[in-house]
Amino acid sequence: MKSVNVGLAGLGTVGSGTFNILTRNATEIERRVGRSIHISQIGARRDNPACDTSQHQVTRDIFDVAKNPDVDILVELIGGTSVAKELVLSAIENGKHVVTANKALIAEHGNEIFSAAASKGVNVLYEAAVAGGIPIIKALREGLAANRIEWIAGIINGTGNFILTEMQEKGREFSDVLSEAQDLGYAEADPTFDVEGIDAAHKLTIIASIAFGIPLQFDAVFTEGISKITPADIEYADQLGYRIKHLGLTRRSAGGIELRVHPTLIPKNRLIANVNGVMNAVLVKGDAVGPTLYYGAGAGDEATGSAVVADIVDLARILGCAQDHNVPALGFVKTENTPILSVDLIYTCYYLRIEVQERPGVLAEITKILSEQNISIEAVLQKEVHQEGRLIPIIILTHRVLEKDMNDAISKIQALDEVEQEITRIRLEHLDAG
Repeated sequence: MKSVNVGLAGLGTVGSGTFNILTRNATEIERRVGRSIHISQIGARRDNPACDTSQHQVTRDIFDVAKNPDVDILVELIGGTSVAKELVLSAIENGKHVVTANKALIAEHGNEIFSAAASKGVNVLYEAAVAGGIPIIKALREGLAANRIEWIAGIINGTGNFILTEMQEKGREFSDVLSEAQDLGYAEADPTFDVEGIDAAHKLTIIASIAFGIPLQFDAVFTEGISKITPADIEYADQLGYRIKHLGLTRRSAGGIELRVHPTLIPKNRLIANVNGVMNAVLVKGDAVGPTLYYGAGAGDEATGSAVVADIVDLARILGCAQDHNVPALGFVKTENTPILSVDLIYTCYYLRIEVQERPGVLAEITKILSEQNISIEAVLQKEVHQEGRLIPIIILTHRVLEKDMNDAISKIQALDEVEQEITRIRLEHLDAG
């Protein structure tokens, strides 16, 4: 049987991992597919010493790969969105199937790309775009297809998880751990995408679309970063039985779909609360199967390359089949324009840290304001400070409340004369099976 010809565009970290897996495991992959997979051309601006490409055709113009008539599958691993989008659309126009690990490309331009692919009768697969080597896309599109997905919560950025883990285990400051993460190569020189939740928002956009059958809507994701989390917050949360994680969460609610990335308190006894370091995990709640957890390496050359090659294998198996027999790009033949809820309209629990002057009746004033906003308190932790003039931290956990009501309450509490510093507010999710 004729071999499947693959063109690799990009030979960086993920590109080298993909190349090495395809060459090292060629025999095993051929046994799975029933025919060989051949790297017929590589497009890369520069050589990568981690790959022996001496037996392969290499071009410095990646668009040569998209136009090469011998290439069946273009693998886009150059990153970014502008050139990558042009490259992918060029490959589709030339009748090629596409595999990509580019979460920003799919989250921001996926609707256009999938439409173009459908018109040309080709497929675009993107398993590696979310959670590295964890097969969460296949799980949602195929393994859980019988379920009405209720909610998904994920630790889907390894850099942020590494930082919070170090702060949790060693009591370190955010800035200190971030510097180490940059030295170790976990964080970029500009870490904004990781620590402010943009990277996780790209991934959550994709997950939510597959889970609920809605168009990709990256601009609708609420994002909040972890740079304001302090060792004190982590310690207080621990005393109350919680861990703080940078969570991506999407939920089907009565008024629409919640789509949010933010620091979140999670009960210590939840498995996902104990996912540490650079590891990723995605917790999915389906109506039939209940909660299922997917855990593994969320980044890295061969972890992500594993997902890329799995997509290549899937395409190799279906080459020549009619497109309407394939799994839809976002898992649903018919999508719905279900509204995305504004964050003001979500219901969740909250952790509040309020630094106050030591005066009688302050706690009573705070609880009165919360009561007037119909906010019920679950727990209060008031710490003593023995140094004169120091502010006293009051820690409050609330039951579920509308975010808009919480915003109003925080504004009123912040206006009290005894409250001198900005109030810290962290959302809390129990993530139970109910």
